[in-house]
Amino acid sequence: MERELRELLGHTADALRSADEGHSGANDFSSFKSRSESMTDRLIDAMFPRHAGKPITREQALFEAADHMNALLHALSYDDKSAGAVTRSLIETLPKLYRLLKTDLAAAYRGDPAARAVDEIILCYPSFFAIATYRLAHVLYCGNVPLLPRVMTEYAHRKTGIDIHPGAQIGESFFIDHGTGVVIGETATIGSGVKIYQHVTLGAKSFDLDGDGMPVKGVKRHPDVGDRVVIYAGATILGGQTRIGNDCVIGGSVWLTHSVEAGKMVLARASVLDSTFKRDIMQGSVEDSAML
Repeated sequence: MERELRELLGHTADALRSADEGHSGANDFSSFKSRSESMTDRLIDAMFPRHAGKPITREQALFEAADHMNALLHALSYDDKSAGAVTRSLIETLPKLYRLLKTDLAAAYRGDPAARAVDEIILCYPSFFAIATYRLAHVLYCGNVPLLPRVMTEYAHRKTGIDIHPGAQIGESFFIDHGTGVVIGETATIGSGVKIYQHVTLGAKSFDLDGDGMPVKGVKRHPDVGDRVVIYAGATILGGQTRIGNDCVIGGSVWLTHSVEAGKMVLARASVLDSTFKRDIMQGSVEDSAML
């Protein structure tokens, strides 16, 4: 039986190699995921060493991150000079990213009465890890580094349940409360001081197809969200032409595919509405998404 099994394994491996001919690139990605995860962790450790999973200095964290980064870029066919330039550029950006993440921490502390200290947010809130990873990956995405930014944000997605594409543009003081199931698409833009809750989707309404029936790449597909917007749990906002104005409130379970003027509140239709909401709807300060 053991001999038959070994023969089967050998034949299957040969069949897979044969089927893979013409599809395998020359790049070796065997350790790409593990290195990208370690690099992400070390970069965050360099900014917040007191909260790292092991005793580490900023210098040690940066050295390890740079080592992983160079190896990852070489796997992507960068030469030594190009890899060094990208690595230096990311490392030099860290002080700016750190200041930006401090605004996110402040927004979380202000926005959640359950938060007793900033340390608690860094150590316990999955959204902070997801946002920190996104901000690092976004720098690489803007530098046209292939693949790596997506692998980084998928690492955060796997750990937290929060899926932020590295191409999204997100302003300062961003807070995701709870966070499970949040999806933010590649071409979404989010202003400053925005707060969203779990199971919110900023997604695409539809896809344009090319002559071969494939989705057209690089077009605006996801919504724009202004400053100081609050989006409650389960809301779905779709479409590249959808604009949510400053200071809007989007209620839970809203399905939205049209733009909303600044200062509006949008509610999902309910069988019973509080009399104050009924009055506000009549006066035009609240929109019922089921009516539009």
